[in-house]
Amino acid sequence: MSETPPKRAPVRWLTLAEIVGLVALVIAALGYWDSHRQTNAGERARAEAAAERRAEQKAEALKRTFVMTGTPGRDGGRIVLATLHPEQVIQTQTVWFPADIRAEPVETTGNPRLDAAWIKDGLRRTGAKGGRVPVGVLTVYIEDGQSKTDRAVYQLGYSVQSRLLRGDRVTLEGLSLARRNVDGDLQKAAGALWAAR
Repeated sequence: MSETPPKRAPVRWLTLAEIVGLVALVIAALGYWDSHRQTNAGERARAEAAAERRAEQKAEALKRTFVMTGTPGRDGGRIVLATLHPEQVIQTQTVWFPADIRAEPVETTGNPRLDAAWIKDGLRRTGAKGGRVPVGVLTVYIEDGQSKTDRAVYQLGYSVQSRLLRGDRVTLEGLSLARRNVDGDLQKAAGALWAAR
């Protein structure tokens, strides 16, 4: 017996309408993919721009922050104060020490400094031989042609040396920022840090 070959299904060709439909589907998919890619790239670019703006704002804020530095004089009897940023010019200062050290404030104009003579009697009374004494400082300064104020508490490093036949000698060693933007009474703020030492 002879075998009959199986019948093949007739080949069906796509119609023009079906081909146009497939091409339209492929074009729509490519358009969706491109749109999605552009949206992600746009969001990434916006996020990077926002992060860059925040970094610039932070850098500008840090640039404008008022902070003083203190340089000891040759004999240690004085700390010369200066601003961290040269565009900030100190006009006047009112300085408060803890009431145990000095009850009344000291005012300076045009010569920002801390003198050992201001606190040596108070340190003798307390018997302190060295460490840090808090200093409340109200500073009026000029920046960009405008008068501004800063209220801060600094730590003033000092040491006391006993000398035979002469009074104790107070040597001022340096200055560091303790608190910024202090509200209220600066002498009380300095006194609270002194009491907590």
